[in-house]
Amino acid sequence: MADRTWPDAPLVTAAQGGDSEALATLVHGSYPHVHRFARSLCATPQDAEDAAQEALIILYRKIGMLRASGALASWMFRIVRNECLRRARALRPRGPSAEPGAAGGTAPSAEEDVLLRLEAERVADAVAALPDDQRRVLVMRDVQGLPGRTVADRLGLSTAAMKSRLHRARRTVRETLGEEPAGRGGTGDGI
Repeated sequence: MADRTWPDAPLVTAAQGGDSEALATLVHGSYPHVHRFARSLCATPQDAEDAAQEALIILYRKIGMLRASGALASWMFRIVRNECLRRARALRPRGPSAEPGAAGGTAPSAEEDVLLRLEAERVADAVAALPDDQRRVLVMRDVQGLPGRTVADRLGLSTAAMKSRLHRARRTVRETLGEEPAGRGGTGDGI
């Protein structure tokens, strides 16, 4: 049962006040939730574990920055999401043309930067909402850029099964983002 509920507000308040025992209990009690969310968003179990650990380190170091003790869950989920996105971005090749809005080597305007961040959040939310099997294939193939055969091998799938999951994941993300009508792109669940 303790696994199902986040640490309560009095514990958070005590940790914010500098109580080291409360802080240790808070970090320990938050771990299952943070790790579960990281597993649902990150491509690999190793990335999920690393993202969860990083989020708990931030919790430990910056608990005083949390404004409302009841906002712990949303704060931690945002930290984990950002860490998973950071890890995924680190795997992409970087070059002069890899940056959106980097025409001619100039930095994007503040407005472009905000719009790109908002769009990235929408995409991250759509990917996070995918079933676990589809999300892993999509992240490994489209975010990390791994070859299809490598993705299939790492997940213990046939190439055909990997392609099917990837197709469903891409279609679901497009539908979620409103880029494709629900009736297009295949027959039902593709089963």
